[in-house]
Amino acid sequence: MVEIRVRSKVKDHAVADMRIGELAKQSGLAPTALRYYEKAGMLPAPHRTQSGYRAYDANVLPRLAFIRAAQAVGLSLSEIREVIAIRDGGSAPCQHVVDLIDRHRAEVMTRIRDLQRMERELTQLAKQGALVDPADCDAAGICKVIPTKAVAKTPSAVSPTLMPIANSPHRRTPRKERAPRPTDQP
Repeated sequence: MVEIRVRSKVKDHAVADMRIGELAKQSGLAPTALRYYEKAGMLPAPHRTQSGYRAYDANVLPRLAFIRAAQAVGLSLSEIREVIAIRDGGSAPCQHVVDLIDRHRAEVMTRIRDLQRMERELTQLAKQGALVDPADCDAAGICKVIPTKAVAKTPSAVSPTLMPIANSPHRRTPRKERAPRPTDQP
C-alpha cells in the first residue's frame, strides 16, 4: 500500500465544542479556510453559541484531515465535496475515489508526455539557435531562434505542446520593467 504523508496539525485528542480559532489551531488551517469549507458544504454547519460564535464538534477534525490529504493527492475541492456527499449519504465513496484518482493519473501521464515532447522541441530549438549568427537576424523579426512564420499565418500552426504552456495558468508572468533610476543613467 502506498502511504502519502500529509503535513497536518490535526491533533488526536478531542474537545467537546471548539470555537473557530481553536479548530484552526488544531487543524492547521486558517479560520477563513474553515468558513469556506463550511460555506462550500464540506463541513457540517456548526451550532452557534448564545453570543453567535461558531461552535464546532471535534468530529470535524478527521474530515479536515481527509480534505487536506485529498488535496495533497490532487483532488479539487469540487471532487472532495462529491466524495464527502457520498459518505454523508451513507455510502462508502471508495470506488468513486479510485475513479477520480485514475482520471487524475491519466491527466498527469498526458501532461508528462506533453512536457517531454516540449523538452525535445526546446532542445531542437536550442541546437538550431546555437548555429544562428546574430548578424543574420532581421531586426523586425526580433529573434530568428524562435520561428514565427507559422504563428503569423495561423495560431493552430504552433506546436500543440507549446500552446498550452504559453496559456498555462501556472506560467510565470513577466516582471514589470522598472523606470530607470537616476543612478542607472550614464
